[in-house]
Amino acid sequence: MRILVVEDEPTLQTQLRDAIAAAGHTVETAADGSTAQYLGQEEAFDAVVLDLGLPVVDGLTVLRHWRAGGRNMPVLILTARSAWHEKVMGMDAGADDYLAKPFHMEELLARLRALLRRLSPHSSAQWQCGSILLDTRQATVAVDGLPLVLTSHEFKILALLMQRVGEVLSRTELSEHLYPQDSERDSNTIEVFVGRLRKKLPAGSIETVRGLGYRLVPAPAESLP
Repeated sequence: MRILVVEDEPTLQTQLRDAIAAAGHTVETAADGSTAQYLGQEEAFDAVVLDLGLPVVDGLTVLRHWRAGGRNMPVLILTARSAWHEKVMGMDAGADDYLAKPFHMEELLARLRALLRRLSPHSSAQWQCGSILLDTRQATVAVDGLPLVLTSHEFKILALLMQRVGEVLSRTELSEHLYPQDSERDSNTIEVFVGRLRKKLPAGSIETVRGLGYRLVPAPAESLP
């Protein structure tokens, strides 16, 4: 998944970025409200971790701007433990959850997983599609109970396909979720990663929709007589 982390304290921003990336996500960062407001409005994100105490533009203003502009990605706000009124104002502004500082990183990751589950047909941290089992908490994949070794890019593509099982995802959309904004995005490499995934997954798991993209089907496609 593609996550935006908005935090102006450099050490905490780095810790958040590294922990969320280690969980198998692509992470973008912003250190002020103006940059965050622009990124959230112009780029596609699956979820946002948003500190409210930001320079230039405060987090509440950023959140209100997103919601007024129709941006409905889940937002987890970070607040000072004593600022209970910020929690209330944040939820009223359209936040989906909040976490008070200081916090344990595992709790933040758990809350983030819960927000992402709301976007998918899966109701737990383990996502099942036919014989494929993806564990979002452990960032592991198994087929018929046997562990599957995937690269980080292969895992990210499979996770997005499983989150939106049955939907057609374009190479451009997959590329945007795979590479950070400041990286060179080449949608042609998606074809390579999908090809590698196909060799590791049950036959027919990933279907090509000509001219549109790829989708994950619940079971291998059956040949017509």
